[in-house]
Amino acid sequence: MNNQGKLWEIEACNFLRKKRYKLVSTNYTCRFGEIDLIMKKGKYLCFIEVKQRDEKSIATPAEFVGADKQKKMIATAQFYLAANPTKLQPRFDVVEVYTSDNQLKSIKHLENAFDLL
Repeated sequence: MNNQGKLWEIEACNFLRKKRYKLVSTNYTCRFGEIDLIMKKGKYLCFIEVKQRDEKSIATPAEFVGADKQKKMIATAQFYLAANPTKLQPRFDVVEVYTSDNQLKSIKHLENAFDLL
């Protein structure tokens, strides 16, 4: 991952912390894939993909989290949960980071962005 991508993940994490999410893990990786952020809030354990796009992009950042990426995230989350049992309800979120000239413009949190396929 490049430094710019890491920066957007940090910004997304800080944004969610302000919404009272608690960080569990960053860049969790296994043989199935990688999850940018794992955070918990209330009854949910959230597996979060952070996507950045220029604010003038023709598609939203979430539209770049396609079926293949979703399948990888689900498999990675299942692997994580097998090793880290919890009573929390798993949920898949996307954090959209909008930029202009590599400057942060806005962040949008999409809860329950997709379900188990």
